[in-house]
Amino acid sequence: MIKRAVVVGGAGAVGQLFAERLLASGAAVTIVDPVAPGKTPDGAVVGTGTGEHATWMRGDITAMDFRLAAEIGHADLIVLAVPEPVAIAAVHEICEELRPDALLVDTLSVKQSMAAALRARAPGVQAVGLNPMFAPSLGFEGRPVAAVVVTEGQRTGDLLTLVESWGATVVRVDAQRHDRLAASVQALVHAAVLGFGLALAELDVPAADVRAAAPPPANTLLALLARIASGTPEVYWDVQHGNPEAAAARSALAGSVRRLAEIVEHGTEASFAEALATLREHLGEDLAHHRDTCAALFEQV
Repeated sequence: MIKRAVVVGGAGAVGQLFAERLLASGAAVTIVDPVAPGKTPDGAVVGTGTGEHATWMRGDITAMDFRLAAEIGHADLIVLAVPEPVAIAAVHEICEELRPDALLVDTLSVKQSMAAALRARAPGVQAVGLNPMFAPSLGFEGRPVAAVVVTEGQRTGDLLTLVESWGATVVRVDAQRHDRLAASVQALVHAAVLGFGLALAELDVPAADVRAAAPPPANTLLALLARIASGTPEVYWDVQHGNPEAAAARSALAGSVRRLAEIVEHGTEASFAEALATLREHLGEDLAHHRDTCAALFEQV
C-alpha cells in the first residue's frame, strides 16, 4: 500500500493529475516544485480538487536540501513529473535517499534514456515509467497508460494495480517498444495533423472557408489542429524531437504521401483500390470498430 508519496513537478498538469488520484486513494502527498502556484509558502496546505489536500514544498530535485532529502527518504513512492533532462540528472541523488522498498516513477513521454540511466545508476531500485497516453485534463477513466517496468518489486505491482483502479488500462511494454509505439500513435499522428495545417497555409485556404464548406473529416482535422496549436509548444516539441523513433515515423508519413501521389498521378483506379484493400487488411478485426467510432464522431461535427 502506498501511504506517502512525493510528486516532483506537481505544479504541472501531469503532476497534478497524479497528486489528485494518489490523494483520493488515501496517500499523504507532498508536491515539490521550484515555484508553487501563487508562490505558496513552504508547508502551506493546498487543495487539489478532490476534497483532500497536498502539502507544497518549494525545492529543486537536482539540488536537494536536507528537508527535501528527508521527504524523499520517508516516501513509499516518488513520481517524477518533470522534463527528461531534470529526471535523468536527479536519478543518482534521489536513489541515494530512497528507502529500499520505495518505488521511483517517471512520467516521461520517451523511456529509453531514463531506463538506461536507472539501470546504470540505480540497478536495485524499484522503478517504472508511466506514460498517460492522453491529455491530463481528460482523466484516467477508459484511457491507456503505457508502463515500462525497469525493476520489478512489490510496490511496482501495487502501483500498476492502483492505476487500473483509477479506470485506466495499463499497457506493459519495454522501453524501446514504448518509444516506437509512442512515435506511431503520437509523433506520427501529430505530424499528420500539423502537416495538414501547414498544407492549408501553403495553399492559402483560410480555415474559415474550410469550416464553411467542409465535410466532417476536414472539420475533425481542423479540431485536432486547433487543439495542438493551442497547446504548450514544449509538449509537442518533445514528442517530435525527444523520441528517437519519431524521425522514422515522420519519414514513413512523408513516404506514404509520396506513394499516394504516385498512385493517383501515374497509376489507375484499380491500383488505388488495391491500396485501400491493403489498409483494410492492416486494420483487420478492428476495422468495424474504428469505422463505427468514426461514424459516431462525425455525428458530433
